[in-house]
Amino acid sequence: MTRSFGRLVPREKGAAPLDLVIAVMAFLAALALGASMLAARASEGWRAGLADHVTVQILVPEQGDVNTVMANEVEAALVVLRATPGIGHAAPLSDKEMQALVEPWLGKGALVADLPLPRLIDGSIVPGAAVDMSSLAARLKQAAPDAELDDHSHWIARLSTLADSIQWSALGVLVLIAIATASTVAFATRAGLEAQHEMVALLHQMGAHALFIARAFERHYALATLGASLAGASIAATLFALAGGLEFAGIEPVPFLPPIALKLSELAWLVAVPIVATAIAWITARLSVLAAVREIY
Repeated sequence: MTRSFGRLVPREKGAAPLDLVIAVMAFLAALALGASMLAARASEGWRAGLADHVTVQILVPEQGDVNTVMANEVEAALVVLRATPGIGHAAPLSDKEMQALVEPWLGKGALVADLPLPRLIDGSIVPGAAVDMSSLAARLKQAAPDAELDDHSHWIARLSTLADSIQWSALGVLVLIAIATASTVAFATRAGLEAQHEMVALLHQMGAHALFIARAFERHYALATLGASLAGASIAATLFALAGGLEFAGIEPVPFLPPIALKLSELAWLVAVPIVATAIAWITARLSVLAAVREIY
C-alpha cells in the first residue's frame, strides 16, 4: 500500500521550477538563521569585552606643557581609581596598545607619540561589585581636570540593540519564508490534483478516503521539498564554511565587524532548515488535498 503512494503522484514536468524555488527559499532561510547566530555571538562578545570595564580619558590640556600635565593627571587618576572600592585593576595603556587602537584608522606605523592623542587608563571592575560611576567621575574630575570617565554602558546598550534588531529581522525573514514555502506547496498541490484529476476521481469512486489520497501527495511533496531544501541549505553552509576558510588563510578581517564564519556547532543548526521546510510541505500538502477533495467530491 505504501509503495502505491509514490506511483500515484508521478513527477510533474514542471517540477524543476518548484524545486528551484524551494531551494532558493531554503538558501535564504539558512542565511537568515546564520546571520541571527552571528549577531547573537557578536553581541555576547561585545558585552564580554566592554562589561566590567571602565576607561578614563585624559584629554589634551589647553595650557601648560602637554606631556607634563597629562603625566601628572594620569598619576592622579590612577590614585583615585586604585582607591575606589570595586575597582580591581587600573593601568594606563602603553604606546604599543595605543598604536593598536589607532591602527584601523591611521594604518600601521603611525607615530602615536607625535599625535595629540588623549592618554587612556583601562580599569576593571571586580565581578559583582557595585561602583557609583557618578561619584567616581566627580572625584576623577577633581583630581584630574581633563579626565573623563566612560563606563561603556551607552555603547553596550547600542550594540545590544543592534544585535537584537538583526535577530528579530532574521526571525521575520524566516517567518516570511515559511509562509512563502507553504503557499508554494499549496499551489503545487492544487496543480497536482488538477493534473491527476482522473486518477483521484477513480480512487474516490473506488472508495478511497480523502486521507489515503492526501498521503500520496504529502509524501511526494515532502520528499521533493526535502531534497531541494537540503541543496539550498548546503550551499549556504558551504558559503559560511568558506568564510571561515578565508580567516584561516590569513586574510585580515574588517575592523570592528564581527566574524562572518559560523562555528561547527552553529553550522549544525542549519540542518533545521530542511527539516522544518519538509514538515511545512508535509502539513500544507495534507491540508490542501483534504480541503480540495472534500470541496470537489
